[in-house]
Amino acid sequence: MSTKSRTLRFRAIMGPGGLERDRSIEIAPDGTILAIRAVRAAGAAYDGGLAVPGMPNAHSHIFQCALAGFGEAARGDDSFWSWRRAMYRLAGSITPEQLFDVARHGYARMLRAGFTHVVEFHYLHHDPDGARGPRTTRAVLAAAEEVGLPMSLLPVYYRTAGFDGAAPHAGQQRFAHGSVDEFMAAVEALGPAVAGVAPHSLRAVPADDLVELVAGVDATLGPAAPLHIHISEQELEVEECLAARGRTPVDLLADTVELGPRWSLVHATHATEAERTRLRSAGARVVLCPITEAHLGDGIFPAREHFLAGGAAAAGSDANVRISAIEEARQLEYGQRLRDRRRARLATEAGAGPVVWSWLAEGGGEAAVTRPGPTDGTGARLRLGRIEPGYRADFVVLGREGPNTLGHDWETLMDAWLVGGDRRDIEAVYVGGERRVERGSMAGEAEIRSAFGKAMGEIRRAI
Repeated sequence: MSTKSRTLRFRAIMGPGGLERDRSIEIAPDGTILAIRAVRAAGAAYDGGLAVPGMPNAHSHIFQCALAGFGEAARGDDSFWSWRRAMYRLAGSITPEQLFDVARHGYARMLRAGFTHVVEFHYLHHDPDGARGPRTTRAVLAAAEEVGLPMSLLPVYYRTAGFDGAAPHAGQQRFAHGSVDEFMAAVEALGPAVAGVAPHSLRAVPADDLVELVAGVDATLGPAAPLHIHISEQELEVEECLAARGRTPVDLLADTVELGPRWSLVHATHATEAERTRLRSAGARVVLCPITEAHLGDGIFPAREHFLAGGAAAAGSDANVRISAIEEARQLEYGQRLRDRRRARLATEAGAGPVVWSWLAEGGGEAAVTRPGPTDGTGARLRLGRIEPGYRADFVVLGREGPNTLGHDWETLMDAWLVGGDRRDIEAVYVGGERRVERGSMAGEAEIRSAFGKAMGEIRRAI
């Protein structure tokens, strides 16, 4: 790593206060932003057009990249639950070697699509034969490191098959641990690679285990370590929780443990207004995965109401059936339009594109890293999701020559990208001030693609 700071110059940036033209960004050797200044030299060379904050991907199950295209045929009870059966077949067969190739391909797609950090909600723990060990976890970590995508690894605790406490069935055996102690021993063995922990869901984690798990995380990782959980994704989940526990899922969670800024509630699609108020009051956030939620028929989270009430939100690619940061933002905005049959639901006077992107990027930064992580060499809290001194220099750079941004000025470019754009409009992607993607291309992509194709052929024959 260089011991000197370096400077990048952009025609415009999307800072916390809005659009700023002609800015230079000084970047420290550790990849954080030192200062932002006006470009004053006449004829200065620029490194790109409009730099917007890199988008943290706050929820990913990377092995599910291999599932796209499977489980789509109608099978009677066509729903999230029928899709889940196809997912179990994949989870039961994929090897650590195949997982590495699938994950590496998926993480490369994330970078090319504008995601500059990933929170991996990792629950494919054990080998296909049930053998314990870190092989699948090491495969995921190695894949992200090879492509240069920083990761917040969240090992997932999973013990039961439902609210009735039944033991995991055959399709869930690779996810499950027998106790909190067993799980926390595996977390400790992974060392600094672990950013936080994810109780899978209230179906998979009984209340007593949840209390014990949080205490274990506090003792092992610290009381600010991130905690993420799937919650209120499906109406049937809410109905079963009410029947078994007499409370809705968010209320059950909040009555069991102390919610706070360390908590990210993934989906929360069917949370009530009272529950949403409760999680906002606690400083927790929701992680919305609009493409996956549409793909699985989950429903539409009331994002407009949450936004107007000052709630925090992040975006995740979840099942990774389609990986695109801007399409997650677009699906979120368009879902609100379809529900309300009106336009510009998350927009302000600044437009829709800048507002939705900033909201999700900032929330994603908070979801990704709540405590100092291994990439933070200063001992200070690592910060993501804004172009501001002290934050990591993660940028998605857009040009005015893309197929969907051609002819736009900097003031309207983000709106054009939101309503119609894709990764072809991205000039470059930077992580920690280093250019990882150049006009859609990155190092090693031919080999990554070839290995993924080979792995998919093997997986297709297995499932």
